[in-house]
Amino acid sequence: MAERQSISMEGKTGAANAAVWPDAAGFVLAGGRSSRMGEDKALVRFAGRPLVEIALGVLRQPGLEAFIAGTLSSLAAFAPVVEDREAGLGPLGGIVAAFDATARRRAVFLPVDLPLLPASLLRYMLHHSKVTGRAVTVPSVNGFLQSFPAVVDRAALPLLRRELEAGRGGCFAAFQAACAALGEPMSVLGVEALVQCGQVSHPCALPPALWFLNVNSPADLRRAEALRPAPIA
Repeated sequence: MAERQSISMEGKTGAANAAVWPDAAGFVLAGGRSSRMGEDKALVRFAGRPLVEIALGVLRQPGLEAFIAGTLSSLAAFAPVVEDREAGLGPLGGIVAAFDATARRRAVFLPVDLPLLPASLLRYMLHHSKVTGRAVTVPSVNGFLQSFPAVVDRAALPLLRRELEAGRGGCFAAFQAACAALGEPMSVLGVEALVQCGQVSHPCALPPALWFLNVNSPADLRRAEALRPAPIA
């Protein structure tokens, strides 16, 4: 099944993006239950567009082929979908399923509910991951490590699968366990320092702390809309 799905995925997107990052793919994690939102979060509109469409656009801007992983609803109209092998396994289940569905070495994972995140951060994280060869690359903001977005190397897959099968579904803890087993530190990028040295920026000049605002509820959506009222290009 995984092989058939992989072949299907690779054939559904254009070759232009693949030429930019031939060894990487991007995945929107869209498998949450949206209980606080009260409706399917992936289809909630922000700045006039569904959140899933915005997230896919953020992945595509650096030149990644973009897919959707772990969705509970039909989102195939937006991009090829990788379904979880088993329901209820959370984002870690989506990560493992995504790697099972592609032969790419690296995967970038972006939750569907981060509409304020700029693509420049993903672009820098990808370059950093390629240069360092680290298994997991994540950002930090205000000194707090973030689970996502994450760039994950295929070398971590067996260890992430082990954590998932052991019932330990927390993504950040799984990233830590994978890096420890591989004998290397997790690569953590301080976003504020990247902004100060001009490596990343926000198109609306929002401070880094606001890039990671999760849109989990109607109140979160209103706050995000107030921070970025103009349509996203």
